[in-house]
Amino acid sequence: MRIVFAALFTIMAADAQAHEAGAEAGDPWNYLFVVLPLALTALAYAIGMRRLWSASARGQTIHLQRAVCFAAGWLFLAAALVSPLDRLATQLFTAHMIEHEILMVIAAPLFVLSKPLAPLLWSLPQKLRVSVGRALVRSVVLLPVRKAATNQLVATGLHAAALWLWHAPRLYDAALAETPVHWLQHLSFSCTALIFWWALLFGRGRQDYGTAIFYLFATTLHSGFLGVLLSFAREPLYRSQGAGAASWGLSALEDQQLAGLIMWVPAGMIYVAAALALAAAWMGGSNASFAGAINDDAGARGGQAAVPEAACETARIALSAPGSSGQC
Repeated sequence: MRIVFAALFTIMAADAQAHEAGAEAGDPWNYLFVVLPLALTALAYAIGMRRLWSASARGQTIHLQRAVCFAAGWLFLAAALVSPLDRLATQLFTAHMIEHEILMVIAAPLFVLSKPLAPLLWSLPQKLRVSVGRALVRSVVLLPVRKAATNQLVATGLHAAALWLWHAPRLYDAALAETPVHWLQHLSFSCTALIFWWALLFGRGRQDYGTAIFYLFATTLHSGFLGVLLSFAREPLYRSQGAGAASWGLSALEDQQLAGLIMWVPAGMIYVAAALALAAAWMGGSNASFAGAINDDAGARGGQAAVPEAACETARIALSAPGSSGQC
């Protein structure tokens, strides 16, 4: 808890500044839309995790690895959105690309591996846990999300569509010019990435790891191809993005080429590494390498403050984790 509060204080005391494009520098409202959700999520997770660990033996309810994954994902997300990297992204396409890749290939899979719904539910008062879980299950708005999170083809297609559409020159320039559009861009990258990684890692269980590997390589190819297009373009595609490159000793074209190279090679290597890890788990017949098997939450029901069975079941359905019957 102390570490969480220290991290929150550090983030909220930082030099807050929104993207300069489309808004005045230092606009508190733009910054608040990022800091407040981050702070509330971290606080809720810390409260829920503390209650879970108090209700049963530490490490039986939720593996410590999951908490580490959540903390790492949260820190990467904060580094991408409220650190100097976010301000640098207004000047350099390269920094903007690093920011996007952190959202999609680092923070998103870490959050998925942490399976955060159970701690977040436990952060609520006990009487609300069941009702909130049922509301999540019955929500018509979330139904397409749950279906997409169990369909690897749909999840991969959504993520690919978000990636390519937002890199169309008109949409990309609009994101640079208007702050609301810019946050919509970040939100679509993050949400489709979460659905993509969940569908591949947990959507249908280990029996579909083979197809998950295929979709990871497909994502490597199409995202790498976009990186190649950016790297070998003969002129800047996003003129407003490269406006500040000269102050860093780069031309706008060189800045774009470096950004494309980052999308092509380092980000592609993360997809390849994930595919290899899935292949190892698939061939080894073990899912333990992904921060805990699905049944590792069963001990939560044994504590005095355990979630009732209905809440446990609704949390499982909300997470779209087939094959984990009776387990959070």
